[in-house]
Amino acid sequence: MIAPLTIKRSSFQILIALFAFATLTFQSCAKKSRSDMGKVLFEKTKNKVFKDVTPEGLAEVFKKVLADERSKMDNPNLITAYYEQNNYDPAFVMDHIFNGDVDLTANYFEKAGEHGLDPKMFKAGQIKALTNKFKDKKAIKNLDEAYHDIAELEILTANSLINYSNALQYGILSPRKIYQRYYTETKRPDSAGMSKIFTIPNMHAYLDSIQPKDPQYLILQKALIAGGSAQGMTKEETTRYLVVNMERLRWKNKPTQSEYVIVNIPDYRLDVMDNGKSILNMKVVVGEGRNTDNTTTLVDYDESDKIDRPFTRETPQLNSMIHSVQVNPVWNIPQSIASKEIMVEAAKDKYYLDNKNIDVYEHGKKVEDPETIDWASASADKYEFKQRPGDDNSLGKIKFLFNNKSSVYLHDTPAKSAFTQSMRALSHGCVRLGDPQALAKVVFGEGATYDKIAEDMGKDNPDPTTIALPKKMPVYITYVTCWADDNGVLQYRKDVYGLDVILYQHLQRFLATNDQLAAL
Repeated sequence: MIAPLTIKRSSFQILIALFAFATLTFQSCAKKSRSDMGKVLFEKTKNKVFKDVTPEGLAEVFKKVLADERSKMDNPNLITAYYEQNNYDPAFVMDHIFNGDVDLTANYFEKAGEHGLDPKMFKAGQIKALTNKFKDKKAIKNLDEAYHDIAELEILTANSLINYSNALQYGILSPRKIYQRYYTETKRPDSAGMSKIFTIPNMHAYLDSIQPKDPQYLILQKALIAGGSAQGMTKEETTRYLVVNMERLRWKNKPTQSEYVIVNIPDYRLDVMDNGKSILNMKVVVGEGRNTDNTTTLVDYDESDKIDRPFTRETPQLNSMIHSVQVNPVWNIPQSIASKEIMVEAAKDKYYLDNKNIDVYEHGKKVEDPETIDWASASADKYEFKQRPGDDNSLGKIKFLFNNKSSVYLHDTPAKSAFTQSMRALSHGCVRLGDPQALAKVVFGEGATYDKIAEDMGKDNPDPTTIALPKKMPVYITYVTCWADDNGVLQYRKDVYGLDVILYQHLQRFLATNDQLAAL
């Protein structure tokens, strides 16, 4: 009888042996799969030079070409690491040239203009020229040239395919890097995703799969291809509108929830979306922008426009979760507003603070007689200002709270006349709502809680009340200047913050940088 310990030990030894055998078999198969590299290439090209090609000989040259081409690659570490780990196996050359995949890929690159991108950044011409050398049995003259061209075509194809895939799936640029007041979660390409291009089983299916499918994108893409011009704009300006907004659509920053609140700054509009349809919309007032008079446009821009210089009152782009509301809120007046506006008015009129229901605090203690203070010479750092609830409160009867770094929120306002204006970039940064009670009804739903909110909002002598939402509601504050409405008609809005100009400049600089690298 064999002891249990012996059985376990024997089984473990057998497993180790089997694993080692399987590993060696796999490795030998992997090596064997390319051991006839020269023979395969000769059969495909009919060029005798390839008879002497070996994986070992290629690896030596491949290393040198990788080093030489490093400065031209956008992801040199990833590409180098992949080939080092895979014995410099030229998968694109061996598996995708002679079935037409590489030419097909280059054809897609050549049509990158349909996405508002410059085909030159994907090196389609260079790829096709090298591919043609393999198809011409007399083009490659010697073994050194063969090794060099295999390595160069392999690296060029890998680099361009990664760039093309990233561009279509994530956009060319990271909005976080070009905008100072951008806080929306936006996914960018990672090494795991980029590495997938090395093992694509069906190139045609893959290239079709990464074409953006968003209906908005497809409509803008169709308009770009058609090459028309919008009313009141030149063809060039119209094209630039389409290009920058297609780039925005490629950014992975879109809502994933079925229900959410979304504010589009240039449209001065809020929508509550439910399963792709707007169930509530209203006018809003957003933060004052640097380009409210539209003097800086996509028609005329200069080198300095690529630098984002946000106006201090601009509403930021962000996403968060509305977690509660304050009915009849107290307004904790920001120090910047207090020093530039409240104290200035108080210096002119000693009864201003009392008339506006504004309390003054010094070291956390309420000042009983603020009209006795000389506000013309007082230090803003010394005081805090709070406006009590009431009809004149700048936040109106309700504000919707969500966590964010800019201390902005959605709120009511007593200044209703602003909603009659066409240009509504007028606030200090928060978003004023045209119909805040309707938004409360949607986020809370009908019932006792909403009824209480409606009742409290109607009181003449209200007390502040904070009420948590039964279910947090996602909120997105975005910036889109061109989109298709429900009828498929393209809508254009003025670039009130000048963010289109900045984005277009960065796109142009990116393409120019790629052209310079290609010329090296």
